[in-house]
Amino acid sequence: MSEVILVLGASGQIGRELTLKLRNLYGNKNVIASDIREGSKEMIASGPFEILDATDKVAILTVINKYKVSQVYLLAAMLSATAEKYPQKAWSLNMNSLMAVLDIAKEKYIKQVYWPSSIAVFGPTTPKKNTPQHTVMEPSTVYGISKLAGEFWCNYYHEKFGVDVRSLRYPGIISWKSKPGGGTTDYAVDIFFSATEKGSYECFLSENTRLPMMYMSDAVNATIQLMKAKKEDIKIRTSYNLSAISFSPKEIATEIKKHIPDFKITYQPDFRQEIANSWPQSINDSEARKDWNWQHKFNLTLMTEEIIKNLKNKLQKEHL
Repeated sequence: MSEVILVLGASGQIGRELTLKLRNLYGNKNVIASDIREGSKEMIASGPFEILDATDKVAILTVINKYKVSQVYLLAAMLSATAEKYPQKAWSLNMNSLMAVLDIAKEKYIKQVYWPSSIAVFGPTTPKKNTPQHTVMEPSTVYGISKLAGEFWCNYYHEKFGVDVRSLRYPGIISWKSKPGGGTTDYAVDIFFSATEKGSYECFLSENTRLPMMYMSDAVNATIQLMKAKKEDIKIRTSYNLSAISFSPKEIATEIKKHIPDFKITYQPDFRQEIANSWPQSINDSEARKDWNWQHKFNLTLMTEEIIKNLKNKLQKEHL
């Protein structure tokens, strides 16, 4: 029997691409997209869409029963930079949505839960290079605090109630299909849009700020691969470290100049610089590679080539 999947937060940066990939794999009618407001035309046209508040357990349960859902991917969250502006709102959304879904799984309405964590769980005291799976975690942002607490709730529900909840600590995710949603690593998405549209970019981080990053298709593939892995292969129930590439604004600008030679970048660090300074520069994800055979495909060169090609095509279509 095919899985029936509910994606909460399907209109976000990851949600959009993950939902469409899941529909491709499991069939359009078997993947129910949902968000607090109406989704894109593409998402609504390709399969079921429900307007849903991810913190409303009763409403989520109604949709689960309506479609006979077996898996929930909970992607609704307030990201790092936005969360610093609205700390209580962020805590409420990030934690209440997770508790609602974990309780639904505990009550056996669904079989599996996916919930993303983030490199934001690490803090200024964490080793910066090749950050290990198990290490000091003292996050200094609201987003990081909520993700760290969430990881331990996931582990608790697995240990105590046998909930099959799985999680990845995402690095910065880069995509050309949607503009960023309030994260500190978002400069690496913004820079491509600005480079192709204007030929210049003012970066909110300093030129040598190195952060772990990943191309969207690698992140989507890792997520689905983790959810398809055998239960006994999932050894970590807090959240797996996940890694692909690490680079600085200066390095990505150099790569972009190979395709757009006149591209100019300037640096005007803001409050996000402090957040970035507290995060790792590179991540050791050997546990994920060992336990369920994770492998990334895109390096900085390949990713830059792919994004610029797609954004140029997109711009040409818009101008026709």
